[in-house]
Amino acid sequence: MSKDKAPTMGSVFLQELTSVALYKRSQGRMARQITCLVIWLVLAIGCWRMSAAVLNRMEAPVRYGVPAAILVVGMWIAYRLVNYPPFADFLIAVEAEMNKVSWPTWRELSRSTVVVIVLIVGLTAVLFSLDAIFQFLLQTLGVTPR
Repeated sequence: MSKDKAPTMGSVFLQELTSVALYKRSQGRMARQITCLVIWLVLAIGCWRMSAAVLNRMEAPVRYGVPAAILVVGMWIAYRLVNYPPFADFLIAVEAEMNKVSWPTWRELSRSTVVVIVLIVGLTAVLFSLDAIFQFLLQTLGVTPR
């Protein structure tokens, strides 16, 4: 009697890469779309930089064909990644938590920003003053050269 092997994580992921089905298509749409677009943007910038910096002395078909092929394959992998069940469930949970956040109004945000900036400027002035005082004292005592 032979035992059936349980599918490995790699085989499940490869099977998911070739699938066209969407996992829980109506849940976490915004988080998944934004994540996919950001991955695509990073991938596009990387392919552009590869074409400009690494492959700049190659012939045109290689210079533009290799980054284009990497871009197309990478875009498909990114699209499938956001529909990969464990990652999609994570993004769905992220969107659910973001919906629970109570966002401040513009007035509260601007007031808080002013408080933070004033505190940073004040602490900078205090640290600058302490630095100047200690520098003067240490130079007067001859511990540090003038």
